[in-house]
Amino acid sequence: MMAYIVRRMLYAIPILIGVNIITFLLFFVVNSPDDMARMNLGMKRVTPAAIEEWKAERGYDLPMLYNESETGTGQITRTIFFQKSVKLFQFDFGVSDSGRDIGYDISQRMWPSLAIAVPVLLVGLALNITFALLIAFFRATYIDFWGVVICVVMMSISALFYIIGGQYLVGKLLHLVPISGYSTGLSAIKFLLLPVIIGVIGGIGAGTRWYRTLFLEEINKDYVRTARAKGLSEQWVLFGHVFQNALIPILTGVVAVLPLLFMGSLITESFFGVPGLGSYTIDAINRQDFAIVRAMVFLGSVLYIIGLILTDISYTIVDPRVRLS
Repeated sequence: MMAYIVRRMLYAIPILIGVNIITFLLFFVVNSPDDMARMNLGMKRVTPAAIEEWKAERGYDLPMLYNESETGTGQITRTIFFQKSVKLFQFDFGVSDSGRDIGYDISQRMWPSLAIAVPVLLVGLALNITFALLIAFFRATYIDFWGVVICVVMMSISALFYIIGGQYLVGKLLHLVPISGYSTGLSAIKFLLLPVIIGVIGGIGAGTRWYRTLFLEEINKDYVRTARAKGLSEQWVLFGHVFQNALIPILTGVVAVLPLLFMGSLITESFFGVPGLGSYTIDAINRQDFAIVRAMVFLGSVLYIIGLILTDISYTIVDPRVRLS
């Protein structure tokens, strides 16, 4: 099993390097430091001296890949590629274009993101599985038919509709919770309640339909027919056999998204004014702070790869046959 895990981790290294190189090309070749300076300073009436000063303040005046003016290792380390891309592998995110410590901002903003993402994941998982089991139990009936119809309708509705509708109904008309904002400690609950509820409702359609498909696939397998032939009740077959075997894809799917919880939700955090990593990224894009955007792209890539590795590991735990592949 250890060899399997090491092999999967080694596969991730060239993927991460490739993502880093592509990100560097997009931010420093396709969009040059001069272009960044003009966008930040304003496209009109920008003097070459102002552009050079802006680049020098942020370290964008260095050569791209090779510094002929330096000696020894400085020829490689005193370059934009090393300073802005290679250091990301050390999780040294540097300073934003506005002068803030990106690493410190990430460490502070990840907690509001987790405060929304974790409850949405846990509550949504419980509700989706419950509804999917109920629909699967009454399969080929009107409950199954209308359950699928409602799920498809909910999947077709934009997330913005749930957010705006929830803010208007719960926040503005009923005045139950604040529409937006954030606080620390227990007082944060009133600000997190509405985005969590909307996040759960917005995911019920897709989640329930997906888990229903998993349960129906298991119901049609031979071991289920054998269990029924032995005289077991339909409830025991569904909850005692089908549910347990369907936990394999459910578990691996949950494990895959665990690292991505740190990234937060771009839309939800922006609309509700939650100072998480999602709104942090959106604000950086609006301010054209490319240092933050690069850091978040790299961090998202790392977390995604970690999710894939954890998925592979979870497969080996719940299904030992995978270790032989």
